[in-house]
Amino acid sequence: MSEVDWLSHLLQIVTVTGQLEVRCAYGAPWRVAWGEAAANEIPYHIIVKGRAIIEDPETRTARELVSGDIVLLPHGAAHVLHDGSGQTPIRTRQHRGSGGWMLSENDSQGEQLDLLCGRFFIAPPHDRLIRNYMPENLVTRALNGDEEDGLGSASNQLASLVRLMRMESSRDKAGGRAILNALSSALFTLVLRAASEADSAPEGLLALAGHPRLAPAIAAMFADPTRSWKLPELADLCSMSRATFMRHFQARLGCSALDLLTDLRMSLAANELKKPAISTEAVADIVGYQSVSAFRRVFAERMGMTPGEWRRLAHNRA
Repeated sequence: MSEVDWLSHLLQIVTVTGQLEVRCAYGAPWRVAWGEAAANEIPYHIIVKGRAIIEDPETRTARELVSGDIVLLPHGAAHVLHDGSGQTPIRTRQHRGSGGWMLSENDSQGEQLDLLCGRFFIAPPHDRLIRNYMPENLVTRALNGDEEDGLGSASNQLASLVRLMRMESSRDKAGGRAILNALSSALFTLVLRAASEADSAPEGLLALAGHPRLAPAIAAMFADPTRSWKLPELADLCSMSRATFMRHFQARLGCSALDLLTDLRMSLAANELKKPAISTEAVADIVGYQSVSAFRRVFAERMGMTPGEWRRLAHNRA
């Protein structure tokens, strides 16, 4: 694995799986509402064809989505998708395919929409790591580029992935459900890659990873989070003074580099604590703490429970 591949390092710590749940084939007018997602779930929507308005009822903000747009809601906020006409939606009907997902459709001949909806599941307790460092909404566009140098871009890879998902959701074939779930998991990674490669990456970790001067520090921390990194070392990697590095990091992430490092270590510790044969003292040492009491205190602060409580909870879930 490349040292600069921060995303693969993140997904080694945090297990994310995906599931396609609904395919919507509507003619306008239409409207679909989703309630707040569970703590470890991230809803996603793919506009395969047509357009949609996504609205946050709480903030009363709205955004138009068009063909190729993929939206993730890392914070799981309640939201509404509609055609924007304000007219009474046409009644829909649903039936479940053998792949486990639902087809929802109406009989309207109005402007047509083809929409794939699903969710990602984050293994506990890592939902806090994702939500703390991701924006409220993340919109990426899957594009079919004609230029040769664009063929390998994340947006073009997303377009190919969406085509595969659409094909699998259009027919009942052996293994369809497993294929769609696997494609959904790949979708999460490709969306994050595309967002970090964008000219104007969103706030949070994606903005840091896509920042040419700060990226070396992100790559180093993700590659070796248990190392006793010091701020001057991280600043040197970015060819910045300590003060400049701290200012840029805080401005883009809303917290310090050491805060991020601590969260990574606690997520690693949570994974280690699932192993029945390893002691808390050994876990503390693995993630870079010489004092087990200091480790216990930080783990409780970040995870909301002691290492022992998390170990028991994890074993009960197994």
